[in-house]
Amino acid sequence: MEEKKLDLNSIIGFIIIFGILLFMLWQNKPSEEELAAQEKAKQEQIDAAKQEQNALIENSKTEALADVPLEALPDSLKTIALQNKFGAFAYSASQASTAENPVVKTDLLTITFDTKGGQISEVKLNKFVNYDSIPIYLVKDKNASFNINFGTTDNRILNTKDLVFQPKVTKSGENTIVSMKLKVSESKFLEYRYIIKPDNYLIDFTVKSQGLNDVINSSQEVNLDWSLKAFRHDQSIAYENRYTRLTYQQDGGNIEKLGHGDQDNEVEEDVDWLSFRQHFFSSILTNDSAFKSISLTSNNLVQDEEIDTVYTKLYNAKTTLALSGNEFNENLGFYYGPTEVKALKKAEKGLEKSIPLGWGIFGWINKYLFIPLFGFLSSVFPYGVAIIVMTVLIKLAMSFVQYKQYLSQMKMKVLKPELDAIREKYKDNKMKMQQETMALQNKAGASPLAGCLPALIQMPVFYALFMFFPTAFALRQKSFLWADDLSSYDVIAELPFHIPLYGDHVSLFPILAAVAIFFYMKLTTGQQTMSAPTQEGMPDMQKMMKYMIYFAPIMMMIFFNQYASGLSLYYFISNLISIGILLVIKNFVLDEEKIHAKIQVKKKNPKKESRFQKKMKEMMEQAEQQKKMQNQKGKK
Repeated sequence: MEEKKLDLNSIIGFIIIFGILLFMLWQNKPSEEELAAQEKAKQEQIDAAKQEQNALIENSKTEALADVPLEALPDSLKTIALQNKFGAFAYSASQASTAENPVVKTDLLTITFDTKGGQISEVKLNKFVNYDSIPIYLVKDKNASFNINFGTTDNRILNTKDLVFQPKVTKSGENTIVSMKLKVSESKFLEYRYIIKPDNYLIDFTVKSQGLNDVINSSQEVNLDWSLKAFRHDQSIAYENRYTRLTYQQDGGNIEKLGHGDQDNEVEEDVDWLSFRQHFFSSILTNDSAFKSISLTSNNLVQDEEIDTVYTKLYNAKTTLALSGNEFNENLGFYYGPTEVKALKKAEKGLEKSIPLGWGIFGWINKYLFIPLFGFLSSVFPYGVAIIVMTVLIKLAMSFVQYKQYLSQMKMKVLKPELDAIREKYKDNKMKMQQETMALQNKAGASPLAGCLPALIQMPVFYALFMFFPTAFALRQKSFLWADDLSSYDVIAELPFHIPLYGDHVSLFPILAAVAIFFYMKLTTGQQTMSAPTQEGMPDMQKMMKYMIYFAPIMMMIFFNQYASGLSLYYFISNLISIGILLVIKNFVLDEEKIHAKIQVKKKNPKKESRFQKKMKEMMEQAEQQKKMQNQKGKK
């Protein structure tokens, strides 16, 4: 077989063919004009594609995209579909708003709104400063958050605090209206609408939507979440935190509150309003139709009262909102202002009930007696003098009670020898001893209970005043003598160390009040000891009463060292007046010999027994008869 070989002629042929091909390619190369025409044609195709895509965004393909499931669309069209259907709802908070955050200023408030979340981001009270002369802010530096959480028909969960709203500020008469809209389109939106009045701390707040019935998923709950970290405003952290409480009105009238300890939470129904109270200032959320069910939480943020702190408590409220026709329609309100009767009453929603005046009769006494009385006196006198005048008037009005109490003690003192004789005579028969003692006291018109009843009558007044002074906003930052602020403690000396329960300072008004109550107790306890009949265990009782003379003033001096100096001033003046009244009654009104003579006359005159006394007498006689029968059986 002949072997094939590549000869020289073949190689030359291949070279010639390759050369011809190169020449032909060079001959067919497009000119510069042709290249430019081709580039122009490509650009026109790209522009046409862009125009078509823009046309989709502008509505040319909106209906077609709406009919296609979101997961079936390419990534480039998913964003377009979301924009067409959900507008601003399709964006995240990372997309910054070009609009400025609106600021509204009245004589009372300076309010800043945040386009992110459409919520109030700052509230300054223009007329007040704190103990360090720094302006009072109730909302600042993200210490508060308002959020509505709901689902959409594309199976997403949205939080309004993460979305960007479009602001608009308008005027309606003297009122300023701030509209914050989260838009799908001009005719479809969620709106937060705030109405700020020039002379009111209450801000009308409505949450409404339009045209979102095909956007909101009605099968999922719509949740409202409001939280606030309460700023410290007072000089004493411990004192302020004691009166910083979450309070709420239930069923149109019942006022309840959470505890002020480390943590407390409740789930309540039919809540009209809830107050995040900060002692003398309050942040309140109202609802015209009431919150059907709401979860309330209060957490204490003050772990160590010796250390300076920015916040006192963390409050939180969570509730669900009912949609109307698958649309938002809630009429709410925010109150940011002083915890003061006139300001709260102006809101016309019963918010003045959030002031802790005391429950039952104590609150009535404060509301209808002490608040109007002190309001009148403080309009005539300086605040410290007004406290003194009010104390004098109260003590004079209650002087008849003190008279009755001392008269009862003196009667018991006169009868003491006879009562001691009865106890000695019947020391082996306690039942008979009690019968004879009651008979003598009844004839003489003297009873230990007669001395207790006047003290019980005074208790509502004392407790009402104890609640009145710590909540009296009018005393805030009002000075008297050496006290710079009658609503806080007075300071005459700073201590280089902290004493548990007492503090790191020395207050003079509590010391004066403790000295006054010592001398008053010395007088009254001495009288009670002299009038008390001698009986078993009495020496121990007398010893305990002597200890109380010293123990009570010391406890008062310690406990009130961080309390309002106005309250300590009241107790100081009150005890001074009590001492004066007692001395006048003892030395100029009551005469021991005359009282003794009257008792002897009463003992001779037969006195009709009451039904209670007859019943008691019968019961004691029956008990004595039973005892005799038991003794006779025992002898047999």
